[in-house]
Amino acid sequence: MTLSSTEAAPAATPNAERVDRIRAAAQRIRHHALNMGEVQGQGYVGQALGAADMLAAVYGDQLTFRPGDPHWEGRDRFLLSTGHYAIGHYAALAEAGIVPVSELETYGSDDSRLPMSGMSTYTPGMEISGGSLGHGLTIAVGMALGLRAQGSASRVINFLSDGELDEGSTWEAAMGAHHHQLGNLTALVDINALQADGATDTVLRTEPVTEKWEAFGWYTQRVDGNDVGALLAAFDNIAAVAGPVGRPSVILCDTKVGRGVPLLETREKAHFMRIEEHEWQICREQLTAGYGRTASA
Repeated sequence: MTLSSTEAAPAATPNAERVDRIRAAAQRIRHHALNMGEVQGQGYVGQALGAADMLAAVYGDQLTFRPGDPHWEGRDRFLLSTGHYAIGHYAALAEAGIVPVSELETYGSDDSRLPMSGMSTYTPGMEISGGSLGHGLTIAVGMALGLRAQGSASRVINFLSDGELDEGSTWEAAMGAHHHQLGNLTALVDINALQADGATDTVLRTEPVTEKWEAFGWYTQRVDGNDVGALLAAFDNIAAVAGPVGRPSVILCDTKVGRGVPLLETREKAHFMRIEEHEWQICREQLTAGYGRTASA
């Protein structure tokens, strides 16, 4: 884990039971994503697999919400800026009990509440319509300001991607969040080194990312986004410094597209995947086998 040098020592290591519980939830999210992807035969399956640990940590450990009342005023807000990650978000919403697991089989179908790109007008628990990148953090800043003005203790977590760091509006929002001292705002950045036009560092090099966020005044941590223990420890560190007024926080998460399924991890065209009919069961078997080795390690 990389921490800002200006912060106190990290929190204690999360206990094994907590880590195992979130790791198991991430595994179920991955299986849900594969099942949904098979409905269409293609999609952003790789991103869902790569981000599953992050989503499991958010919904299984961090957010305050009521599954039967997605609009409850006291809820924390999770904003999926990367609308094409919706397949993973739906899996997390099902894991959280906000969307029925049985509804996942309608993914991307006509009249479904689960369109291929996330839209708040369709899906319970979807706070914004993401997709055109660069908007999520701006909206999150406005929400965090509004919640603080209302005296609310609710937090805002904005999920964005390393490709989204190409957008100038993201950095304007980062500057605004620091100016307004939004201690109730956390950005969660999926750094999978891939975007629609190719490898991130060949499209527009954003490194050194950690130093950039620190320079914008954010409490910055960089972790392995596929390491549940590291993710939970990072959130614990934020809890030690968070509040309605203070520094906004960011967790930079290095992840692997297709995580847990070697067949997809090594696929060259991984941003939007076409997976052949006979390959879906192979994916499931690889995912199950890999989890067994990880859990027993």
